Amino acid sequence: MKIFLSFLQSENNYPIPSYSFWQYYIKNGIQEAGHEWAECPDADWALGLVPKSKPEQEQWKQDTWGQTVDWLKKHPADIFLSYLYPNQIDVTAIREIQKLGIPCVNFFCDNLRDFDKLPAEFGIFNLNWVPEYRAIKLYNRAGYPCINLPMPMWVEPKYRVSKVENNMQVTFIGSKDLQRILLLEDIVRLWQGIPLAVYGNGWKENDIPVAFNAPSSISSKIKFNLGFIQEQGITSFVRKIRYRNMTYDISDTLATKTCRSPSFERYNELTAQSMITLGVNRYESFRFPIDNPDSYSKLRDIEAPMLGACYLTEYTEGIGELYDIENEIAVYKNADGLIGKVNELQSDPAKRKKLKINGQKKALNEHSIPTSLNKILSLIKS
Repeated sequence: MKIFLSFLQSENNYPIPSYSFWQYYIKNGIQEAGHEWAECPDADWALGLVPKSKPEQEQWKQDTWGQTVDWLKKHPADIFLSYLYPNQIDVTAIREIQKLGIPCVNFFCDNLRDFDKLPAEFGIFNLNWVPEYRAIKLYNRAGYPCINLPMPMWVEPKYRVSKVENNMQVTFIGSKDLQRILLLEDIVRLWQGIPLAVYGNGWKENDIPVAFNAPSSISSKIKFNLGFIQEQGITSFVRKIRYRNMTYDISDTLATKTCRSPSFERYNELTAQSMITLGVNRYESFRFPIDNPDSYSKLRDIEAPMLGACYLTEYTEGIGELYDIENEIAVYKNADGLIGKVNELQSDPAKRKKLKINGQKKALNEHSIPTSLNKILSLIKS
């Protein structure tokens, strides 16, 4: 089976949130499944996410999709698999690809974060790969064909072995954002001596999170804000104005527990060999009150168990569909619950070992890219 990929591939490094890991995961997962991947060598898919003027974006779409359709006419594929945002999608081009007999499947993982109502562009696909459990309701409401499957995660076979603990810390690895700050501050306020170690971009002064450039002129600001209101709603805009001066400073207590981003090897080691590896599923969004954030299962909920972590993650709807809670992973709902669960696991090495073994087995056997691809291909064929 030949799978054509449009998965944010690019040879360039753009000032936009991380994207290069997606092609690494999906390409290796496709190969492990026994299939072949292909790509248009001239297409720069990540460039479609770089902020630009509307004419510039239209030119990018015209060039990129034109090259892609021409390439597929000469090099037929069995399926077109993409990770595309709405403003990257060319409906006419996808129709041309479908006329070639190539079904089109799109993966998108920020449905709940970005939309109350799905964009019309997603309706063109033969199938939508939806990782968020609650987002299925959005697709059913819109009448778009979809399948609920885990985030596409792939780890090298050498990391798929159970590792013994080499530290007694609670490890969180993730970039700094407001919701994570608020949760972690609650935790250290309730238990100052918790053996917490926080790694990732932004936690130390010299680490600066990547951000989109904000518009500078008055006219562009007005246009940007009108677009924000149209997409997110007036309530979200009011919250945005209200919280715009909120700082991302952290307390001295939390600062003592922060570290710089680990190397790739250290990342895997910390995840697999910490006493407890922590997941946080809440996220920043002006669509929800700051003290009552929304959440959904993140990529980390697949990756950490695959690496063999004793994994404690934030409860969100659908997590029980992925794992047998308390047998494969542990969950918490708030800072108090997290502290109680850490105390429990800290005093129960047998349970920690059980979670490591069972969680890894479930993730590798049932939540892998080959398993997801088999389900997609079976549904497409039917």
